[in-house]
Amino acid sequence: MAVFTSVSPAQLAQWLDRHDLGAVLDFRGISSGIENTNYFLTTERGEFVLTLFEKLTAEQLPFYLQLMRHLAHHGVPVPDPVPDRDDAILGELNGKPAAIVTKLSGRSQLAPNAEHCAQVGAMLARMHLAGRDFPLHQPNLRSLPWWREAAPAVHDFLSAPERALLDSEMAHQSAFFASGDYAALPEGPCHCDLFRDNVLFDDGADGHPRLGGFFDFYFAGCDKWLFDLAVTVNDWCSDLATGALDEERTLAMLRAYQTVVPLGAVEASHWRDMLRAGALRFWLSRLYDFHLPRSAEMLQPHDPGHFERILRQRIEVASMPWL
Repeated sequence: MAVFTSVSPAQLAQWLDRHDLGAVLDFRGISSGIENTNYFLTTERGEFVLTLFEKLTAEQLPFYLQLMRHLAHHGVPVPDPVPDRDDAILGELNGKPAAIVTKLSGRSQLAPNAEHCAQVGAMLARMHLAGRDFPLHQPNLRSLPWWREAAPAVHDFLSAPERALLDSEMAHQSAFFASGDYAALPEGPCHCDLFRDNVLFDDGADGHPRLGGFFDFYFAGCDKWLFDLAVTVNDWCSDLATGALDEERTLAMLRAYQTVVPLGAVEASHWRDMLRAGALRFWLSRLYDFHLPRSAEMLQPHDPGHFERILRQRIEVASMPWL
């Protein structure tokens, strides 16, 4: 969500003429993230987020925006796209596809405990169920086909041990994805990037945290639900220094998820494979962004070493938490 494309006050005013949002009270860029240009927008009608899409095309974007609208209208707390006077939720601003969505309340919880993890797990399961009747289909664009493109692009930047790890894990995941067990796993629309900074919490009146919602769906795609859960666990339940799973947080998330969506023997037998798949996906994308960066006014590439540690830990550890 770095600012790749600047928007002047005049450009913003002209674009907002198509919306019934009232006068602009505040407009400022969001510095975190690395894919799209995002601005906080406050008008007389409320608080919103304006996004200009740097990579996704106008042909790809209806999936993401319509998925958010679908989930929001099915009781899942996510940003709801704001239509213009012609009921269009996607436009063009400064030469880029653009959209406005409602802004959720709360703040990111970057040091989660088991209670936070349980709420995220339960809501993730509710999101998976709510997406079952979503009519559009788009694959996860950062799954195995993209890994096969990205791995050769970063290969020459890696040390010999890193190259060996990458080659070995690519072979492992290719075999797993081709298996009958993989094909049998439940699937549907997934967030695919549900990190700590993509979830908001409020302070509840009873002193307990209250989940405010999930956001940043622009890596979403149709994938295995277990992959989505593994990606989420890898971030929310890992020790940041070592990559090791925290058992209390992991069990809290898994148990809360399975109270909504039961997890069976096939999921259990391939839990390690999916945790490794989730780690490989983000190790590769961070390697790509770190070694082959794009320019931006505000850009903070993430450390690839974090997910290398997670991947090695998932491969080497003798056992890991499961239900």
